[in-house]
Amino acid sequence: MNAYARPELLASAEWLAENLDRPEVRIIDVRWRPDGTGRQAFGIGHIPGATYVDWGTELVAEEELGNLFLLAPPDQVAAALSRAGVSDGSTVVLYDDTASMFAARVWWSIRVYGFEATRILDGGLGAWTAESRPLSSATALPVPGSFRPRAQLRMRLTTSDVRGLLGSPDVLLLDARAPAEFQGLQGSSRRLGHIPGAVNVPVTAMTRPGTQALRNGDELRAQLTKAGVARGRRMVCYDASGIAAAKLAFVLTLLGYDDVAVYDGGWADWGDRLDLPIEG
Repeated sequence: MNAYARPELLASAEWLAENLDRPEVRIIDVRWRPDGTGRQAFGIGHIPGATYVDWGTELVAEEELGNLFLLAPPDQVAAALSRAGVSDGSTVVLYDDTASMFAARVWWSIRVYGFEATRILDGGLGAWTAESRPLSSATALPVPGSFRPRAQLRMRLTTSDVRGLLGSPDVLLLDARAPAEFQGLQGSSRRLGHIPGAVNVPVTAMTRPGTQALRNGDELRAQLTKAGVARGRRMVCYDASGIAAAKLAFVLTLLGYDDVAVYDGGWADWGDRLDLPIEG
């Protein structure tokens, strides 16, 4: 873990193997598939002791299931964590098989409600299996935990919040989508382009080629500097629906940025709203 300001936010496969049997360590598999087969993948093989959480239903507001993935209210998130055996004194390790995109979304989702002791398995399930570490097909439910949510509302913004921040010299909007989407050349919303004043920081470029692990800290800082990201401003991350945005927020936090928020409505909401300004 090279040059990260907060390396405790990551877990290597070696660290996880050494801490696998600690009762306070709760491993959560958040692999997700649009067709709902993520739980089946978990049943076929997962890291021993892991519990499956379907973040796309359990951590998303029920009335928003569909194109928007808005964060669920605190009682719903607390219930999901408790079912996964998580208590206030637990240490959570999250993993997926998609470059930690969904792991980062879950990291952000539970951090908004005050749960800080969370690590993401760097490289995900692929890093674990690449070292020939064991998998399990056991599906026993853990003993329920007890988590008390404590909302940190500054970490999550709504569409009206973001609209109110437009033009503020103290805020930097970071668009985590691919350059073609940022430039308005492609997309699936009613309108194409980006939020006025945003800069493009494609989150896919933050993974080492040929792996699902993050680039080292120096490389990540160089990417941010090239995009014009500097300290001293509030960072607001968005993408299409708050997934890549959450990973960008994770990277910023890993590098020591303090005031980082996610707009989970993202372009899925902003781009469909004809009353909001855009740039292309």
